[in-house]
Amino acid sequence: MHHPRFPPRTGFARAFLALAMAALAGCASTPTKPLPAPPEGVTLAAPADTAALGLQQGFARWVEGFQATARAAGVGDATLHSAFDGVRYLPRVVELDRAQPEFTRTVWDYLDNTVSPQRVTLGQGKLLQVRAEADAAASRFGVPATILAAIWGMESNYGSNYGNTPTIDALATLGFEGRREDWARGQLLAALKILQNGDIDRAHMVGSWAGAMGQTQFLPSNFLAYAVDADGDGRRDIWGSMADVMASTAHFLASAGWQADQPWGCEVQLPPGFDVARADTTVRQPSEQWAAEGVRGLDGTGSTLLPVLSDADLLLPAGARGPAFLVGPNFRAILRYNNSTSYALAVSLLAQRLGNGPGVQAPWPRDLRALTRSQLQALQTRLNQRGFASGTPDGMMGPATREGIQGYQRSVGLPADGYPDLDVLQRLQQPW
Repeated sequence: MHHPRFPPRTGFARAFLALAMAALAGCASTPTKPLPAPPEGVTLAAPADTAALGLQQGFARWVEGFQATARAAGVGDATLHSAFDGVRYLPRVVELDRAQPEFTRTVWDYLDNTVSPQRVTLGQGKLLQVRAEADAAASRFGVPATILAAIWGMESNYGSNYGNTPTIDALATLGFEGRREDWARGQLLAALKILQNGDIDRAHMVGSWAGAMGQTQFLPSNFLAYAVDADGDGRRDIWGSMADVMASTAHFLASAGWQADQPWGCEVQLPPGFDVARADTTVRQPSEQWAAEGVRGLDGTGSTLLPVLSDADLLLPAGARGPAFLVGPNFRAILRYNNSTSYALAVSLLAQRLGNGPGVQAPWPRDLRALTRSQLQALQTRLNQRGFASGTPDGMMGPATREGIQGYQRSVGLPADGYPDLDVLQRLQQPW
């Protein structure tokens, strides 16, 4: 039923009623410039909060402009009506997008949660249930079933929680908000093409607040590029078809450079006196060369052999005091799925455990505390002041900060692992 103040002429009528409710609940700021007039043909009720009215008008105008762009890109009117009749601005999406938590987690805290015994046990049972689909995808694309199941477990806890935020609403909100407008516009256009292709309908196109969809959380652009109709029903359904979920995930990894004849990597033991500064993504060589330098395997069985890896680098996720890993092209393929070292390590270790392999053998330095964003920003500032360039102090760890820490560590005779711990910060805060 239409509200009497919202005549059903434009498709925006139902949208504005929903927008008024959402905006009134989520916005209380004061406008800084005159409110625009509503789009032609739309009559607005006058809400008590003029800021909310300005927000809903602005969002509606943004959607109207985007529809013109989508129409020019070949999206039909039926799809546009399906997508945007009733589209809502979601204040919570903006809040989550802008959130920058002060406290960070250590890699071992992250792995304790993501590769817990409960998740391993649950995953082994879930993999048995989808074994046929996972094996079919593994055979077709060369990616092991355990890796596919591990990503499934990481992204949606084996399908139990892949989000319930409408993808169209989330991406339209992010586009209108503007911080990542170009990215959001591209993803929203991809989402419209998915609707137009008939792979999923608007009501069932749901996922995370950031626009990732389905049981293994594909962004719409990745869906268009890599989603597979493995069950032959004419639709690529990563929400309800496990054949499509597994095949699509495997296709993504294969396209990202997965090497079927190699493992992701392995845990290793470094020889005494090893220069930990060589644990760097820029230092890549075959595992045979690492073995020649004294690097040995550490798999809990007593074997010290390294697997065959064509182009491997060393990873010290907790610095020189923590476990060491030798990782190859397949680890980097997982990074293409989610560009986080902790995430890629969690997927790799979870897959290893799902296949009844070992967990991490060396102890984590659990006495170390993760630096907060403010502390890391202070560390970056001090490094720059001391002449060890670490980029703009932003509280975010990146290659420049790592190199700055390494330079400082060398200057004071510490192992140059580039790890941002409290000891390094306290040393830097002492008088010159």
